[in-house]
Amino acid sequence: MASEPEDDSSLYLTLLCWAGLLIAAAEAFIQPLPVGLGAGAMVVAYLAGGVPAARSALIELWQDRRLDIDLLMVIAALAAAAVGAALEGAVLLALFSLSQTLEHRAMGKARRAVEALMHLRPETALREGPDGVTEVPVVSLVPGDRVILRPGARVPVDGRVITGAGHMDESTVTGESLPVRKDQGALVHEATVNLDGILTVEVTRSLAHSTVAQMIRLVTEAQAMKAPSERFSDWFGQRYTIAVLAGSILAYVGFWLTGHPPDQALYRAATLLVAASPCAVVISVPAAILSALSAAARGGVLFKGGAALEGLAEVKVFAFDKTGTLTTGKAAVTGLTALKGDEAAFLTLLAGLEAQSEHPIASAIRREASNRGLAPAQIDGVRSFPSEGIIGRDPAGEVWAGNARMLDRMGATLPPALAVMADGAETLVLMGRGHHVLGAVTVADEPRATSAEALAALRRGGAAILMMTGDRQAVASRIGARLGLQPDEISAGLLPGDKVKLVDAATAKGKVAFIGDGVNDAAALARADVGVAMGVAGSEVALQAADVALMADDLRKLSAARALARRTARVIRQNLTLALGAMAVLVAGSLFFNLPLPLAVIGHEGGTLLVVLNGLRLLADPIRTSGRQNG
Repeated sequence: MASEPEDDSSLYLTLLCWAGLLIAAAEAFIQPLPVGLGAGAMVVAYLAGGVPAARSALIELWQDRRLDIDLLMVIAALAAAAVGAALEGAVLLALFSLSQTLEHRAMGKARRAVEALMHLRPETALREGPDGVTEVPVVSLVPGDRVILRPGARVPVDGRVITGAGHMDESTVTGESLPVRKDQGALVHEATVNLDGILTVEVTRSLAHSTVAQMIRLVTEAQAMKAPSERFSDWFGQRYTIAVLAGSILAYVGFWLTGHPPDQALYRAATLLVAASPCAVVISVPAAILSALSAAARGGVLFKGGAALEGLAEVKVFAFDKTGTLTTGKAAVTGLTALKGDEAAFLTLLAGLEAQSEHPIASAIRREASNRGLAPAQIDGVRSFPSEGIIGRDPAGEVWAGNARMLDRMGATLPPALAVMADGAETLVLMGRGHHVLGAVTVADEPRATSAEALAALRRGGAAILMMTGDRQAVASRIGARLGLQPDEISAGLLPGDKVKLVDAATAKGKVAFIGDGVNDAAALARADVGVAMGVAGSEVALQAADVALMADDLRKLSAARALARRTARVIRQNLTLALGAMAVLVAGSLFFNLPLPLAVIGHEGGTLLVVLNGLRLLADPIRTSGRQNG
């Protein structure tokens, strides 16, 4: 059915149509009314109920060369009037108008749940400057500005806490119901609420690239990208509408040739037209898909369209990146050995190199330097080698840092003094100049508190689990053991291309989802049937390559989203079964049992409303992160 914008005029026209119908029915069944009143009421009912549908159908036909289902309703009502059954035609238009109004308002509720993102942004912010604190429009803020957050204030832009500490309500963005503690250095996200404390926040992203801007962009893409079942329902509705029109004409000829009077043949053909109209079939899929997308968005999970939602429901294998995905990504330096010079000079140089990297291990090294009161050295000409390390230049020449693969790239050998560090189950970061190693640090990461529970929930849902990492086997095994993974589920020492090959091989078991957060995960995210990015914490590249974004660093939302996707698939199957079954019964009744037009109307409109309401049940079934999420 053509989509009309939701406004009050549709409600007023529906009320006017029903008023005309009731007046005409009163004259037909209760007592005669003043001359012309009943006929005038009938005309009002036809105009109020038929003109909007006819206008919509004609626009669709003229602009898109498509036959709209609304046209079937208008033709059926006019056919009923032509054979002296104007009241039945008015009943059809009144019920059709009512169902359209209720459907648009119900579907509008689903859309409003997503469009509310636009209203999360505050309009002004308190900017700190040389002249003190002034209130400025949020659109004027640029990276580097500092804003003051008072208790109860909504965060105007993405930023980093410079001074102060407090708790944030992040439910609007991540779906997390509990307040999150924010200390110095922590990231804060636009549209979250400062519950206590006075914070100074440095702006890190412009408004056009903020968290909410990303959410709105993803939601817009989601509404534009249709699922396979939606595309099928569109394809079916267009072609079936033509078939219904042709079938009704043939039915009229058939009834007439078999001895029915022309008016009776036309009446039964009109009944068939109503009974066979595929309104319920066409609306059954988008009602469920849009409701599920809205429910997921409220829970902090954004799908890039219905295809991603349907794809997640069918995933059999979940492949996870380790660092920053299954683990916190907030590793800490656990050991430091400097072979030349003192530890402070070594760490200053290493922090200068890692200042050019977004990797979680680099963040751990920078934090260690900051905790010791050391300022990173100035490094220029930095080049990054994914899954290996980083190379730069200082006044003394070229300097590098990385893992064993970077050691091989530079033609260096591991000094015996560092061999003990390399044998541990922690990540080893070496630094050197040319062929000479200057020292090393060990860094340990911890699993996220929710990772083990999330993996267990996915297993209960029948999914296979894989962990992929560029770290050494010892590091991967330590993390995997804590997450309950078996040795054959862990792959370590991988380059970005290796992850792609493993994802490709895993497709032999069924659809594969890859979950990652870094730049080096982008290729695997794109190759997987469903790519899932840790949206807020993840890199922009990962977010763009993914099909699904988890706005919170809580992997339980992934198992909850899969459960919602599988429930959506069940609702779609229910809707299609109900719609096709009801249509088959109504068509059989109109062809072989002389089904009255009013009953065909009630069955048709009732079925349409039923599938819409069944789909809208998913609005009340948002992403949850507690309890069993088996799907």
